[in-house]
Amino acid sequence: MSSNAPGATNPMLYDPIPEGTGSTSKRNQFVAALGICMAAVSGGTALAWTSPVLAQLVPKNHSDTSGYERESFLLTSDEGSWVGAFLAVGAFLGALPAGYLAEKIGRKYTTMSLAVPYLISWALIIFSTGAGMLYAGRLVIGIATGASCVVAPMFISEVAETSIRGALGAFFQLHLTVGILFVYAVGSYTHWVTLSILCAIFPVLLIVAMFIVPESPVYLVKKGRRIDAGVALKWFWGPNADTQSALQTIQSDLDAASGDAKVSDLFTNATNRAALFISLLLMFFQQFSGINAVIFYTAPIFQSAGSTMDPAVCSIVVGVVQVVMTLASSVLIDKAGRRILLLQSSFIMGACLIVLGAYFKMQNDKVDVSNIGWLPLASVVLFIISFSLGFGPIPWMMMGELCAPDIKGLASALAVMFNWTLVFLVTKTFGMMQDMLGSDWTFWFFGAWMMVCTVYVFIKVPETKGKTNAQIQAILGGKK
Repeated sequence: MSSNAPGATNPMLYDPIPEGTGSTSKRNQFVAALGICMAAVSGGTALAWTSPVLAQLVPKNHSDTSGYERESFLLTSDEGSWVGAFLAVGAFLGALPAGYLAEKIGRKYTTMSLAVPYLISWALIIFSTGAGMLYAGRLVIGIATGASCVVAPMFISEVAETSIRGALGAFFQLHLTVGILFVYAVGSYTHWVTLSILCAIFPVLLIVAMFIVPESPVYLVKKGRRIDAGVALKWFWGPNADTQSALQTIQSDLDAASGDAKVSDLFTNATNRAALFISLLLMFFQQFSGINAVIFYTAPIFQSAGSTMDPAVCSIVVGVVQVVMTLASSVLIDKAGRRILLLQSSFIMGACLIVLGAYFKMQNDKVDVSNIGWLPLASVVLFIISFSLGFGPIPWMMMGELCAPDIKGLASALAVMFNWTLVFLVTKTFGMMQDMLGSDWTFWFFGAWMMVCTVYVFIKVPETKGKTNAQIQAILGGKK
């Protein structure tokens, strides 16, 4: 063989590890997930940003703005609601192009490119002089956040070994909650411009991290770059990894798929249809868990329990609970499995919502609830714990697990677009629901959906713990 032949210059053509005898290291898989999830932290800061900022920019009493001298401009309540809603609009718009880009230029460069709209949006917000620039900034940051929700879970699911795929899959939601907690903790005690400058650090960290992390081996094999895929696997799984077996598994999964997917393939193929339908319904139940209603009501519930705690501190407490319990989920998810965590999540959240509805009903009926002031507080904490263990992280993770490689980008984009449509719908109609139905029936509405969800998960959602993509596709296709 010539010294210029590929095999002579690249030892990856001849893996010195005998097939079936390698051992893996998980360290770089966690390092990679941490780097990729800087996109999730950035998204989390975008999600939570309005909580402390609108408190500074929207006067509670429009006839008295004496406490707002520091601001160069103020917003009306309606403008404030649109500042919040434009994120969901942008996220919807950002999801589909992200899936397309991930298939065309790769997961690595798509993820890295997300830093650009994040940084542009923070610049628009930092230098804004009125509602218009805030709208633009929130729309752009929504695009980046929606794209992050597509690419990051996909990327992580493709670089993780089966044994830790659940733990790493939960990293996305974990880092969203880290970004949310950062804003709650810092935003409550700093000016909104200072907060925005600090939030811009995370997209910069994303760029740095993506210089270190290699491309997804699945994407590389799909593009015919098998040697590069082997090199990437050695980085992710360690120098003693059996890359030949891993590459063969990836190739087999891709061969079993139909190549580049069309939208029609999601509906004409029964297996693809099942994967998409489950992904969409998990997203639906995540948003109709009433998580935004509970978060919105956290401070009043703390106060009704007799707490004199500052609302900002209440938010920080909620943020800490979310981070800690989502971290616990990442540990449990590969031990307990996905289904049991989803089932406990929907059942307990439903019970908590029913209790909260009953509490507000008694309050509205002028019943003395002073002796059970602890009940709504306990319900909120238990609700957030259950959400963080189940329906917070698992829908994002299973979205990447359920779909075959050829439809993953497209299906993930559609699921994320659907999710953000629901975020917009629930956020914008929540106030109307309260006015029309009252707080009690609003909580009962979401509680009823959680009971439906429990039945659906029990009957229809498969367990994916420890299963390869081929095994998952067989289950979805009706084969055991």
